[in-house]
Amino acid sequence: MNKAFFLVLFSTCFLLSCDRKQEKQTNETSGKTNEVAVIIDDQLWNGEVGDSIRNKFASPVLGLPQEEPLFSLNQYPVKLLEGFMGNSRNIIVVKKEAKSQFRIQENEYATPQTVVHISGSTVQELLDTIQANDSLIVDRIKKSEIKLLQQKIKNDSLFDTQKITEKFNIKIDVPIKYRMVMHGKRFIWLKKEITSGNLSLVFYQIPLSSVKDNSNAANRIIRIRDSIGSIYIHGAVPKTRMITEPAFSPYLSKTKIFGRDAFETKGNWELLHDFMGGPFINYAIVDKANNRILVIEGFCYAPSKQKRDLMFELEAIIKSVQFLKKK
Repeated sequence: MNKAFFLVLFSTCFLLSCDRKQEKQTNETSGKTNEVAVIIDDQLWNGEVGDSIRNKFASPVLGLPQEEPLFSLNQYPVKLLEGFMGNSRNIIVVKKEAKSQFRIQENEYATPQTVVHISGSTVQELLDTIQANDSLIVDRIKKSEIKLLQQKIKNDSLFDTQKITEKFNIKIDVPIKYRMVMHGKRFIWLKKEITSGNLSLVFYQIPLSSVKDNSNAANRIIRIRDSIGSIYIHGAVPKTRMITEPAFSPYLSKTKIFGRDAFETKGNWELLHDFMGGPFINYAIVDKANNRILVIEGFCYAPSKQKRDLMFELEAIIKSVQFLKKK
């Protein structure tokens, strides 16, 4: 009798445990794009640790005309972690306790989710851990956000990119709200209308020798994009054309797109002899197999809107590109 009761009790506990585990795995996360819940007690948040977190993860995004934070941070006390905050998509947990640790856990409370755990016995130890791992944390959260946005785009209706594939031998996922506004021999321009503005994607290719891996790469990329603007991208006012804003020095960094080396350039554009302007993000992708550099650029015109998430959409689209094999 006792054995039977024990077996029933054990089975019940086991099933409940499995149910809870399954529930944790199937709970969907919530939160806006680039939003991070910071689980930290008020005393730490209002001191040096909080200052460090804000400096690292809410610093201004490079390449925007006005300051906007890298991530939108929302602070909550530690006691809320086991409550509704466990469903946040991006979480940074900071605790002052005897056990020191740093780890990044995927899908810990729900899915998709990135949870960063930082703990230390002193304020200085917490500061050192944040300092040592800030770039990794930013990279993991950003990649997770891009992956999620790319999946949402893929799940929705897509723009027919057959002409892009035929011209540049690539595949790319573009939302259906984009429309082709120009289709030239070496150039394609897509645009999506938004409230009081628009988002654009342009595609073109240049010889492999056009941009070399040296200190002059930024100047070469800017001269090329300005020449493209002169030929293809004009305003409604006569003699207007897109140029790189001369008063704003673009930011150049190296990255990889679909396993290929690429130059990422961020800056501001403007229409010469007009008042339109906005941010751009340009990827010059080195495609040695086809003896070319493929350039995909996104830029936006949205004078009355915050631009961080608009540019993030363009970045996610560009980074979905896949290079096809030669036929």
